[in-house]
Amino acid sequence: MSDTPVPAPESLPAAFVEAWNRRDADGIAALFDADAEFVNVTGLWWHDREAIRRAHAYGLEHIFKHSTLRIGDLRVKHLADGIAIVHARMILSGQSAAAGIAEPGTRRTVFSFVVHRTAEGWCCASAHNTDVAPGMETNVVDADGRLRAVDYRKEPSP
Repeated sequence: MSDTPVPAPESLPAAFVEAWNRRDADGIAALFDADAEFVNVTGLWWHDREAIRRAHAYGLEHIFKHSTLRIGDLRVKHLADGIAIVHARMILSGQSAAAGIAEPGTRRTVFSFVVHRTAEGWCCASAHNTDVAPGMETNVVDADGRLRAVDYRKEPSP
C-alpha cells in the first residue's frame, strides 16, 4: 500500500470520511505517511501506516460497522510553505452497541491532521482525534478509576 495524497490540505478530512464510510481501512491508511502517528479518542497511539490500517480495519469491522461519519466545521492553518494543520469537527452516528449500552448516541469529535505537500499532493504525517464533551472543562479519574468529563463550575470540589 502506498500513500494516496490529496490535492489540498482541506481535502484530507473528506478523503478520510469517504474511506471510513466505505469501510476501507486501506484507503484510510493510504492517506498517511509510512511513519505517520495517530492518536485516537481514548489515547491509543499508533506509530506507522500499517498500525493505523490494522486499527481501523478492526474498528470498522467490529465497532463502527454500521456507522456514518461526516464533517462539520473545517479550518486550515498553514504553518509554512507545504505544511498545514487541518482541524475538522466530525459527527459519528451508528456506532455498534457496547456492554451495558444498547444504543450508543451520536458522537462529536475534533480531528487534528498535520499535513505536508509531496510531489504528488498532500499527505498526513500525524492525526489526533478528540471526543467533544459538551459543557465540560476537563477529565478526572473518579474513586472507582473511571474517567469522567467534568465542569468545575458545576461539580463540587474534592
